[in-house]
Formats: sequence, structure tokens, C-alpha cells
Amino acid sequence: DKANMFPLIQRCCFHTPFKLQVLTGPRLLLQYGKNKTTCSSLSLCLQRRMCLLSRSPHLSPASVSATKLQAFHTSHPFFKKKTPKESETKDSGILKQSMKSLKDSPKPALYLSLAGLIPFVSAPLPMAIQGTYYPELAFAQILYGAVTVSFLGGMRWGFALPEDSPAKPDWLNLANSTVPPLLAWQALLFKDVTHGAVMLIMALGIALHYDISLLPPYPRWFKVLRIVGTIVMVLSLLATAALKMFSEQQLSNSRNKWQN
Repeated sequence: DKANMFPLIQRCCFHTPFKLQVLTGPRLLLQYGKNKTTCSSLSLCLQRRMCLLSRSPHLSPASVSATKLQAFHTSHPFFKKKTPKESETKDSGILKQSMKSLKDSPKPALYLSLAGLIPFVSAPLPMAIQGTYYPELAFAQILYGAVTVSFLGGMRWGFALPEDSPAKPDWLNLANSTVPPLLAWQALLFKDVTHGAVMLIMALGIALHYDISLLPPYPRWFKVLRIVGTIVMVLSLLATAALKMFSEQQLSNSRNKWQN
């Protein structure tokens, strides 16, 4: 009888609210637990009380289930993760906004900026087509890159000097504008073109950081234009350095063949 009674009590406790569980179970056990022959009456009484609770207008099944969840639910909260479709949609939205900002830029600024990238691309392109490395052409690219970096550094002076400019002519803006030209000058002192290209890439990265982070009043189209231009210049310098390394490797292999 006890074995049959325990599942019934457990079932009643888990299907009743927390307060009813405290008031119903222990008191009934204290009331009927002294006499071992009243187990059947205990189960009958529990069934009647459960019927009364289910018929009560104040304790609907929904409220009983809600109270049960409040009393026994201890699982960790579930955080919704972004699906790949949502991330792809977000990335495509950012790309569309960037392209729109680039199209909204003034035509002279857009066309002159794109034309200024031609000397960078024209250096590694003929070398890659002909399969030959030209040191003079690579040095011309480094020289033009140093001039471009110096221009990007001095541009902040022109932005900070007007009286109605949001950027103040303080030490931060004016001193930072001299860092890219100094790195460009250092790039011209290297005998190795690869070292000069690495120094120019550092100078371009620092100049882009200044334009994007330190001077947020710049318009959005200018920031997008600066990002696109910096990517093209960096890739062109890396292509020239890679062609130089490939040419040197071929030259060393040919020398080893002649010696053998």
C-alpha cells in the first residue's frame, strides 16, 4: 500500500502549486500517517481534494502550470543566436550603404582619387604580365607612395586650421599629421624596395586610422573613399614586393643550375 501511495502523493505534489504543496502533503501525512490501515482513505481524500482544486475558479490549469514553472524552473536562460542568414543580411546592408556613400561623393573627389591610384596599379601590373621585375619601376612606386602619404598627412592641417572647423589645431591633430610624412621619408632611405614597401604600408595604416577614428567629423563618403584607396595601395605595394621576391628566387635557382 505504501508503494502505491507514494507515486500518488508525488504526482499530486508536482501537479499543484508550491503553496498547496506545503499545505496539503505534510498535513495530510501527519493526520493519517499514525494509522497504517487508513492508506486507502488517504488516497481517496487526496483525489477528492485534487478534484476540488481542478474545479476551483481561482486555480485554472494555466495558473497551476505557471506557478509550477515559477517554483521548479531553474534552467539557464536561452540567448538567441544570430543565424547565418541574419549576419549575411547585415553584411550586405553595410556593403550597400558603403557603395551608396561612395556614389554620393562629389565627382571631382571620386574621379581624382581613383586616378591617383593608377600609378600604384601600373607598377606591378606590367611586371606581372611580362614576368620580369624592374627595380626602377618599383622604386618609382615607392617614391609616388611617399608623396601620397605626405599628402594624406598634411591634409589634416588644412582640416584643422579654419576657425569654424570641428577639429582644433591642437597638438594631437597637428603632431599626428607629421607622422605619416616622417615614415614616408624613412621609406625612401631603405635600399631594399621590400623594406620601403613595408614602411609605406605602416604609414598608410596610421593615416587611415587617423582619418577614421581621430577625426569623426569627416563625411561618410570620404571615409569610404579612404578605405577603398588604402586597400588598393596596400595590395599594389604587396604585389610589387611579392614579384621582387619571386624574381630573386628564380635568379638564385638559375645560378644554382649553372653551378651544378
